[in-house]
Amino acid sequence: MRTYEIIIKPQSAFGTPLKGDTLFGQFCWQVIYNPSLFNKTLKDLLKNYNENPFIVISSAYPKNDKGYILKRPELPSFLLRDLSSLGKKEISIKKKELKNKRWMLVSKDKPIKSFKNIEYLSSEYIKEYIKEYLQTHNKINRITNKTEGEKFAPFSVSQEVYHEEIELVIFVGIDETVITIEQVKESFIKIGEFGFGKDSSTGLGKFKVLQISEIELSALGSSESNACYTLSPCVPEKNIYSKMFFTPFIRFGKHGDILAKSKNPFKNPVIMADESAVFVPKNKDIINRKFVGTAIYNLSKSQPETVSQGYSLIIPVKLEE
Repeated sequence: MRTYEIIIKPQSAFGTPLKGDTLFGQFCWQVIYNPSLFNKTLKDLLKNYNENPFIVISSAYPKNDKGYILKRPELPSFLLRDLSSLGKKEISIKKKELKNKRWMLVSKDKPIKSFKNIEYLSSEYIKEYIKEYLQTHNKINRITNKTEGEKFAPFSVSQEVYHEEIELVIFVGIDETVITIEQVKESFIKIGEFGFGKDSSTGLGKFKVLQISEIELSALGSSESNACYTLSPCVPEKNIYSKMFFTPFIRFGKHGDILAKSKNPFKNPVIMADESAVFVPKNKDIINRKFVGTAIYNLSKSQPETVSQGYSLIIPVKLEE
């Protein structure tokens, strides 16, 4: 598997967070509607997906001239900072400081050699790049073309808006015996033009693809790695990790496109480990594989063959006890 970075520039607000599994879903719709792009059907691409995924897509992260702004690892405070020489009061202060620092700056010049020495960024810092707000809508009866209920039946939808100068990075790993990076680029261009996620028909989710270049994710980590830092939500494999640190993320999935209007558009919920998880494998060969996780099946009653991405690209890291 070869890994690349796709640099995109948002052109509108987003109604759906740019997470790896949802990006994979919209990528698959591109395959369905443009079979000539890959010269293969989605069924062909998914043939060995449970063992050898043809593509693994990360969540999107802000990028600036200093590097990538990634989420702080989901680790207890004593694995983020050396607290052994501090008193109880000082430890309490350090824990509160770390609680508010949810991001970290990573680059080839500043790789994750040790989580205890890395620069963590406060939540206020990220507000310069990403802002959340509520967009008010009204419920409309499409038969009468009028609002119903008291006070025009308003409801609010959460949206994310990015600073106009911001760039985002999405990492992808591909099996080049199956697809090419040029085909992947064309798919992302189409997604950006059409719009990603919820309310794309009203102008949300638009972005431009600025550039694509190959990247070795191990260059962002440690050459003495003993653990994996994940870049998208995933469903980790069973019985191959000695320790796992993560925040649970429940994906209440829903079909997109024409299936969104089907009799049963909802998928079965899936419990995932959210991005920025840290897994310590029993066998270090797992770290050299460039990705972790599993394929997700048995998701849908309306379309039984539905598959979701339970994989994540990784950065090899050193976890100091």
